[in-house]
Amino acid sequence: MSNAKILFGFHAVQARLRVAASSVREVYVEHARADKRMQNFLASLVRLNIEPRLVDKHRLDGIVGHSRHQGVAALAGDIRLANSVDEVLENLSVPPLLLVLDGITDPHNLGACLRVADAAGVHAVIAPKDKAVGINATVAKVASGAADHVPYIMVTNLARTLREIKEHDVWVVGTDEEGTSVLHDAKVGGAIAWVMGAEGEGMRRLTRETCDELVRIPMAGSVASLNVSVAAGVCLFESVRQRG
Repeated sequence: MSNAKILFGFHAVQARLRVAASSVREVYVEHARADKRMQNFLASLVRLNIEPRLVDKHRLDGIVGHSRHQGVAALAGDIRLANSVDEVLENLSVPPLLLVLDGITDPHNLGACLRVADAAGVHAVIAPKDKAVGINATVAKVASGAADHVPYIMVTNLARTLREIKEHDVWVVGTDEEGTSVLHDAKVGGAIAWVMGAEGEGMRRLTRETCDELVRIPMAGSVASLNVSVAAGVCLFESVRQRG
């Protein structure tokens, strides 16, 4: 089924069951696992009138593609999310809060960014189609359900998309260790698109030049930079704080 995907791990499967149980087509459970966490999970399936398929670990490894599934997996259909930046912006009644990721290729980083974005109330995460990771099972697991709630929109030309975002009166703010503004002095409580580059490399040149403002996160220790998901959390929640 082309529009179905495998979710694995307790967080990812439980999050999908919580928000869109009707999209779950099959639930697979490792029959040899009988600890308290599994018992609680099975009890939740009973409440939802879902009959799990009990399989051995070897079979579950084959379904998921590896052994890091915690004994739980599910076959689930897609949930309809906005698939273009225009669709997101045209349907908002509040100032947009966007997260733009330039050059994030690690699925664990993307999953963590999606989780942070969901917690901060981000309306969409935007990334280029080149030099970026898409949504896969690892991303979904790390995101702990956030991949089902936050639109992840991959665009052909990131700089052009940023210019289009500006036409909607959204202030595009890039993070850079040489930024002219310090985060807590910047006015980021309105319509904002935060732009994050890959750790170490940062944003690409054209992306940086398209930003309206570059800000830096004050660093008091010996490390030169933060993991991109941590930096995203710091910046997004500063916008949340300023919005009150």
